[in-house]
Amino acid sequence: MQIILVSRTRKLPKTLDLANRRLRWKLLALFSLAVLGCLSLGAALALVIASPRDRALAQIHDLQQQIGQQNTQLGAVRADARRSLDALAVKLGQLQAQSTRLNALGERLVQVGKLDGGEFNFDQPPAVGGVEDSSGSAYALPSALETSIDQLTGQFDIQQAQLSALQSLLLDARIESNLKPTGMPVAGYISSYFGVRPDPFDGQSERHTGIDIATPYGTPVHAVAEGMVTFAGVRHGYGNVVEIDHGNGYMTRYAHNSKLDVHPGQRVQVGDVIAQAGSSGRSTGSHVHFEVWHDGRVVNPLAFVRNHR
Repeated sequence: MQIILVSRTRKLPKTLDLANRRLRWKLLALFSLAVLGCLSLGAALALVIASPRDRALAQIHDLQQQIGQQNTQLGAVRADARRSLDALAVKLGQLQAQSTRLNALGERLVQVGKLDGGEFNFDQPPAVGGVEDSSGSAYALPSALETSIDQLTGQFDIQQAQLSALQSLLLDARIESNLKPTGMPVAGYISSYFGVRPDPFDGQSERHTGIDIATPYGTPVHAVAEGMVTFAGVRHGYGNVVEIDHGNGYMTRYAHNSKLDVHPGQRVQVGDVIAQAGSSGRSTGSHVHFEVWHDGRVVNPLAFVRNHR
């Protein structure tokens, strides 16, 4: 088989002999190259047309992976927040229990101090007041946990103020109590009372300015209140005497002692031994003559010795 190629120009026609084997291979190679070129061109066109969608899908896939990672991190944050809230709730419960104990302690102190319960009511906040401020801006309601913490903080402030006032009051009461003559200066019994009585030596009426407390010889005599020893020596009729100024208008005198254990200018506390009982001075037997003076005049000591600190 032969193919004759005729040109429009005046050149001679060319004859292609398909029976020639070499020619057939050349034509087949040319045809194969043409097919491959068409396929490559189609693939390139398809890639150009389809690549935006593929890139978009790839970006979506990346975003999905990032969202998954963020969800995992958010779950961890939520778990940490939940653990923190649980820890805060436990701490809040402990603080509420402590507040309850403080209330019980305050009420107990009020009872022990024999104070007016209405003055220190630990269940109610102290009365306060002020002008209403209507210029404040609105705010969102806090969470339940924040509300409980705020309430507990306010309750602690109230308790601190009340306990501080109670402490000051009890401390003042204790100081005042320590400076006020209270109780018996010596163990024994009252053998003679305050007021007019027959004189034990001549039988005539006389004014007895204290009480006599009969007690064995050498029994320790105690200070009935805190104060400063202003006199320790011998006075006519009293024998060995100790006098203590308590600084709040009170002065006490302990007479007829056998021995004095303090000296003038010495500071004594409640219950300190200041002398030993005896029968010095104008006395018929071992006892302690006890006097209480207030604002420069002698008063009946009976109410003081019968009182308890």
